[in-house]
Amino acid sequence: MELPARTRNESTAWMLVFGAWLIASVSTLGALFFGEVMHLPPCVLCWYQRIFMFPLALILPMGLFPFDRKVVRYALPLAVLGGLFAAFHLLLLAGVIPENVQPCTQGVPCSETVIEWFGFVTIPLLSAAAFSIITALLIATHLRGSK
Repeated sequence: MELPARTRNESTAWMLVFGAWLIASVSTLGALFFGEVMHLPPCVLCWYQRIFMFPLALILPMGLFPFDRKVVRYALPLAVLGGLFAAFHLLLLAGVIPENVQPCTQGVPCSETVIEWFGFVTIPLLSAAAFSIITALLIATHLRGSK
């Protein structure tokens, strides 16, 4: 027996939001692991990215049980703004942004690469990837609802 189109759309939208929540949760746990277990102090830009990622791990499951498509309204701005900070951080690491524009004047320098896996995977790259995927999943959820 086939499910009605509306039920299939709701089920797909639920899975998309669930995927976004999984990524936000893994990102949050990863950030806490780097800070609390590995004792890597975050720079100013990393703090801003945390400010936008941590609430996603709490907001997204609130829209899952029971499923409420409106969670996209609250989560999407956080994901987009966090992604902008992550992109700025990546450009800073790449040397595209000049040093006099850097926001990290005290504490840990934002232009310092603390972890680099496989010669190119840095913490800001992981953050940018997470925010990009979360944004894409939330946009897909929104588009599923507008059909």
